Amino acid sequence: MVSGLFKPFTVAVFSVILMASFSALSAQEPKKKSFDANEVIFGHISDGHEFHFFSYESGGKEHEVTIPLPVILYSSQRGLTVFMSSKLDHGHEPYKGYALLTDHNIKEWGLDTKKFHAEQIVAVNEKGKVDEAVKIYDFSLTRNVVQMIIALALLVWVMLVIAKRYRKGEGVHNAPKGIQSLMEPIITFIRDDVAKPNLGHKYEKYLPYIQTVFFFILINNLVGLIPGTANVTGNIAFTMLLALISFIVIIFSTNKHYWKHIFWPPVPHGVKPILIPVEILGVFTKPFALMIRLYANMVAGHIIILSLVSLIFILGAASKITGYVVSPFSIAFVVFIYFIEILVAFLQAYIFAMLTAVFIGQAFEGEHHEEKVHV
Repeated sequence: MVSGLFKPFTVAVFSVILMASFSALSAQEPKKKSFDANEVIFGHISDGHEFHFFSYESGGKEHEVTIPLPVILYSSQRGLTVFMSSKLDHGHEPYKGYALLTDHNIKEWGLDTKKFHAEQIVAVNEKGKVDEAVKIYDFSLTRNVVQMIIALALLVWVMLVIAKRYRKGEGVHNAPKGIQSLMEPIITFIRDDVAKPNLGHKYEKYLPYIQTVFFFILINNLVGLIPGTANVTGNIAFTMLLALISFIVIIFSTNKHYWKHIFWPPVPHGVKPILIPVEILGVFTKPFALMIRLYANMVAGHIIILSLVSLIFILGAASKITGYVVSPFSIAFVVFIYFIEILVAFLQAYIFAMLTAVFIGQAFEGEHHEEKVHV
């Protein structure tokens, strides 16, 4: 009962934090700059050089509550440069000949949006103008990278704790307790309902990868729902890399039957010229589907939540009364969508693991037929 009441309360608190953050953003330079929902939303779902939680004004000056991250830059002209992202002052001031681009200074400096984008670090000259002659290699630890490291560390820690308890005999001859009781049903579910049905007698070979990719995506999905954190699984580069790894596993799991089916499908000869290109294309559409499905679903949820909160300030800019009237309904919808996103976090991790297992199983499908004939 207490847990059931705590969850809505937590989401409501997160909504208030988001509102406070957006309120400060909308209050910043009120005469020059109005609330820009597009900048706020896409600023959240994109990568960055700091973890930004909220802003507030004190003594007529705006203060940012952030966790700065290391900036690591290299150029042949200037050598290696390392400093914290806080030195860039959120794009207001350059530091050591480098500046952080924002939507505001990109427009102010008249930069080409095809070459430059927000959160990009560029070299500047003594006049504070972008120096395109300096080629920069950015090895900075952005919030996506840091959060992936945190998620990986959390995953390893949880699994090591569980493994240590099993080695001690806890949960072997008696009911598991604590974190074991939480994780064991999930691990068993992935083994019995994802790996075994799709991978057959080879399930043990691929089970570690299926389990790892499921929990890694799940942890990143859940952590990404905390305000101020990165939306890692809503980054196309992240999902592309996971899909590429799955693609490599699928390709190395194939056999001659699989490739014979691709290049010489069992259909009438007149249909083969049409079906062969389709089959070849299908080899690449499988990882593409994995990449797009996870990316689109996770980024869509964040956009909906941020759009609902932004609606308060968009309508409030036209009329304060309208803003106050809309606020309760907007927050209620945010809470509802937030719970849906928790469900989606589990669902998308499951779908990625399931489809990966299905595609791997299809790669050596011919072996199942050979076994049946031999028996």
